[in-house]
Order: sequence, then C-alpha cells, then structure tokens
Amino acid sequence: MTVAAAGTTAGTEHATAPHPTGDLAVRHLKVAVIGAGISGLGTAIGLLKAGIDDFLVFERATDLGGTWRDNTYPGCACDVQAHLYSYSFARNPDWKSTFATQAEVHAYLKDCATRHGVDPHLRYDHELLDATWNDTHHHWDIRTKHGRYTAQALITGTGYLSDPAIPNIPGLDTFTGTVFHSSRWNHDHDLTGRNVAVIGTGASAIQFVPAIQPDVNRLDLYQRTPPWVAAKPDKPNTPRHTWMLRHLPGYQRFRRTFNKHGREIVAFFMSRPSRTTGMKNMAAGHLKKSVTDPALRARLTPDYTVGCKRLLFSNTWYPAIQQPNVDIVSDTITHIGPTHITTTDGTTRHIDTIILATGFTATDRPVAHLIHGRNGHTLADTWNRDGMTAHRGTTIHGFPNLFMLLGPNTTLGHSSQTVMIEAQITYILAALKTLHTHHLTTLDVHPHAQTTYNNTLQNRLKNTVWNTGGCTSWYTDTKGNNPSIWPTYTWRFHHQTRTFDLTNYQTTTHTNHTPNP
Repeated sequence: MTVAAAGTTAGTEHATAPHPTGDLAVRHLKVAVIGAGISGLGTAIGLLKAGIDDFLVFERATDLGGTWRDNTYPGCACDVQAHLYSYSFARNPDWKSTFATQAEVHAYLKDCATRHGVDPHLRYDHELLDATWNDTHHHWDIRTKHGRYTAQALITGTGYLSDPAIPNIPGLDTFTGTVFHSSRWNHDHDLTGRNVAVIGTGASAIQFVPAIQPDVNRLDLYQRTPPWVAAKPDKPNTPRHTWMLRHLPGYQRFRRTFNKHGREIVAFFMSRPSRTTGMKNMAAGHLKKSVTDPALRARLTPDYTVGCKRLLFSNTWYPAIQQPNVDIVSDTITHIGPTHITTTDGTTRHIDTIILATGFTATDRPVAHLIHGRNGHTLADTWNRDGMTAHRGTTIHGFPNLFMLLGPNTTLGHSSQTVMIEAQITYILAALKTLHTHHLTTLDVHPHAQTTYNNTLQNRLKNTVWNTGGCTSWYTDTKGNNPSIWPTYTWRFHHQTRTFDLTNYQTTTHTNHTPNP
C-alpha cells in the first residue's frame, strides 16, 4: 500500500534569535501561536494591530493556509459565500464567483499575511512536540521540531479539520494499490482509466467525485449514509459587480453583512427539528429534480432530519453519480484485500485505487495530546475525564494562559467560521491586555465558570437538530456528547466575547505567585 503525503512548496525558516538560559538556547516570547491557518493568521494580524510584536507563529508544514493549503483535491471550494468567509478587516473585491475555490482562498491568506506584516513572525517546519505549563515561572515551556521556547501565553490555531481520520477497516493495510485521504491528495497518481473506490460521501466527496468521474474507468462509491444535498447558488462575479466591490464605498461591507444575517436565519430553523421542513423540501426537491429513477432516489434519500449532518451544496453531485461508470455501494465493507474490497452481501470488487473521504479527527484534537497543564496531565486526558469543554470555547481550567481558537462548541452548522474566529481573537486580545494592565502573570478560568457556561450550552443544544435529528455525525464524540456545535446565533457568541470577563478567572501577579480567588 502506498499512501500519499501532503506536498507543500514554501521555503523553510528556522531562525529563532535565541538567548541563553542555562546550558540551552531558549527564546522567550510574550505569545506563541500554534498553526498558520485562518485562525493563526488572524490572531497574528490582531496581535500586530494591538501593538504586540513579541510573538511567533509555529507551523508544522512548509507553507501557511491550514486546511486551505492541505485540501488540494479536484473541485475543492468553499460552501460559504466568499465575502463572508474572508476576514471582515481584509475584504477582497476580486473573488471570481460567489463561492471561492481552494486556490483562491489559499492565495488570499498568503496575501493577507504579507500585507499585514505577518511573514517575519512565521516559523515553518516547526511542528509542536510538547507544550508544558511551568507553574514555577508562570510560562509555557514549548518544544518544536526545530527549537525550544518559552511563552507567557499560548494560543492554538490548529482547528478541527486538520488531521485526517483513517477508518479502521480490516485489511486496509494489506492493499497493494494506492491509498490516500482526500485532504492529502496524491497528484502524482494519475486516475485516468483507474478502477477507483471512494469511501465516504461527505463534503469532500461531494466536490471531487464529479471532478474525477469522467476520467476513471470505474468508480465504486461506498455510501454509509446518504447526505442531504441542496443546489449551490454559485454565480461568476460580473465585471460590473467587481467594479462595485472595488469602488463603491460600503458596498462590499453591505454584501458581507447581508450574507452574515441571512445565514443567521438558518440557526433559527436548526434550533428545532420541526422548523426544518422548508430546508428539507428544498433539498428533497433538488434530489427529485436531479434523480428521476425512484429506486435510486430512495437510496439517496437520508433517513435523518436535514441539518443533523452538515447540509451540502452541489449542482454536479447527482449527475456524476448517475453515470454508467459509477456504482453506489450501500453495503458495509467487511474486508479489504490486496486488490479488492468485499462487502457484507459477499460481493468482491477489484480496484487499484482507494480514496478515503472519511473526514477528520474533529472530537479528538491531536494538539490536545501535546499540551500539559498545571497538574501535568494533558488536555486530552482532562477532556477524556471531564468531557471536552471550555469557557467561551477558548479557555480551560487548569491550563493557565492557554487560549484555544475554534475550541469546544465553536463549530458552526449554519454560517462562516471566520465570524467565530474573529470573536475569539477579540476575546483573547482583551485577555492579553488584561494581563498587561493589571500586572498579572496568569489567568486561569474558574472551574465553576466553565461548568456553568457549558451547562447553559448543552441545555441550548438539547433540542436542536444537531442533537435530536436522528443521525451520527462528526459533531458528536464516542460517548454521544456534542462538544462541537455552537447551538445558536453568532451574534450571541460575539456579545459574550467582546469584552474579557476577568471576574470568571483566578489570577496571579508578578509579586504573588499564589492564585488569587
């Protein structure tokens, strides 16, 4: 079996400007940021705007962009309007259509880093190996692939769609053909004339299957659960529209705000399964219009409430999977052999390529296994014991001066993650300002505040489509809890994070290393 690795092209920078501490060269930072995707870059820009330049952004790859660097599969594009998916402080008038492609988003992020002066703060090929809270000196001890650092504050921007989930299918490791995950696309492997198995029918498959279907000899699509798919209202931006975006004052801001508030209506529908009838009719109508065969349409109709799993958008999915060279397989895979896949009905299908469209480790964050808190336990251990929770989705008791972007219950099922990211950045910058102005060395959220916050969240989630829609999704963990979704409007999260709630935190000062209640 050969597995493709992610390919990147940017240069590597190892400079750390160290100063000696004991017998090792360690650079001390005010802030260390992990990850150079949308979260990390947005944080870096925010730090510079706040006058904080004593920070570095550690990126394990050799280029920035996060998920928009890694996901280069054919057809990759955003399913949120480009005006809303971009930063509010760096609007882009040059999007080519309503929904931006992967290449456009990646280029946009690189341009933002350069225009806002982030490039000198980026450290590529600096994979985080360990971050441990030092309760004696009140800082984070950080080890990366290329150096040791300390930092007063640690900010993680690693997201939840960064590490692919590889299914535990018997015999997968015995397959002698080519295997790769959709987020690690093997561009050196020509699919022309191949017999290809695609495992999974989620967001990535919806996009790349129509792109590769015309080239392959045969495509076996292994569908565990059919997704709800609606039409994608994607239109090219006309020269007139682009001119207005560039030159008409306030127009681009209006378009972004219009998209943002329009998406908020979806949160109302998803707050109760009974309110999703209109959305279901829209998706079911698209399916009926696209698939005329009643038997096939029945196989492609989900048995759960629309929105329970992520609602997908495509105009090419249904036409592609009805082509003569596509076989939709609903039977469970029992075994993978050197050249074939066998399902529960006893059928064996011979293939030479497997593409895993199996999502990401969204509720088991790899970075959580690398972060050790005040008691020496990892964040992963803490979450396994107490549940995956955080205060304001950002801070966790027992992990002082740690701020997690896109932490627990900040995932959106209805709008753009940039809205949540920017709200969290505002909250984190306010926390850093509080540390400075109050001469504090640590901020550690009260356990009671964290528990109260999360009890309120779970009560809001209890009757929503995400919890009661009758499906199993990547939003939930192995215990059936939902540590992912923000269950209501984004303006509520923005309201909660626009100022820093110091009264909910235990603190220490420069002169007193005993936590203040």
